[in-house]
Amino acid sequence: MNPQIELKLLKEIEELRKDVNLLKGIDTNQPPTYQYIKIKDTTLKALFNIAKKLDNSIFEEWFNSPIVIDNAVESFLAALITKNQFLVESYNEEDLKVYYIIPLLNKIDFMLKDEGIRGFYELPMSYVTDEFILNGTCDFVVSEGLIDSKKPYFFIQEFKKHEEYNNPRPQLLAELITAVELNSWKFIKGAYITGCNWHFVILERLALHQYQYSISQQFDATKLEDLKSIYKHLLFVKNEIIRAVGAIRLR
Repeated sequence: MNPQIELKLLKEIEELRKDVNLLKGIDTNQPPTYQYIKIKDTTLKALFNIAKKLDNSIFEEWFNSPIVIDNAVESFLAALITKNQFLVESYNEEDLKVYYIIPLLNKIDFMLKDEGIRGFYELPMSYVTDEFILNGTCDFVVSEGLIDSKKPYFFIQEFKKHEEYNNPRPQLLAELITAVELNSWKFIKGAYITGCNWHFVILERLALHQYQYSISQQFDATKLEDLKSIYKHLLFVKNEIIRAVGAIRLR
């Protein structure tokens, strides 16, 4: 559907909702709310000026960093594949998270108490404007803050079996948009997962509600070389966040 047509329909639906709420005596002054889990590409394009960048050179520094994986980590990754490779396609969302994703994230270890950083699962987040509200629960966020999330740096969205179940890409982009606007940042990184397949994403803020994003090639977590790459890319993010938080505290 054309984004402008969808936006027109969304506005008409919102007006009908307001009329119904008015009859019920409910406050109708709130702007329309869009949940991350229900965001689709057409809705995203109706709300924002957003385009995919057809050039992946932005990943060069990230993916070509000189991170070396030792034998112990490689053995761990190989064992993770052996344990799960014939089951991963039949896992439901929670199975995939518990048996495959969480062990990998725990090995990276985003729990950094001295730096005041940790990973948050099922993190509620909202972005409120005069025109709309984006809100919902984010699957995994690496953020500054130990008790409460204070500044989200990196997002992983959806532990889905296959993309056709509920496309995680626009959901991730909506969460990244929320983070760059709340933090007043120009760039932010994330990743989305569909079954055993990972894609990494970089979102760039060009202006208010104007963005471009890049999506990496696919990494298959059931193949050792790809899983080693996933591990290195996540470790790069961890080190980058540590440096960013340290630099802010030195100011």
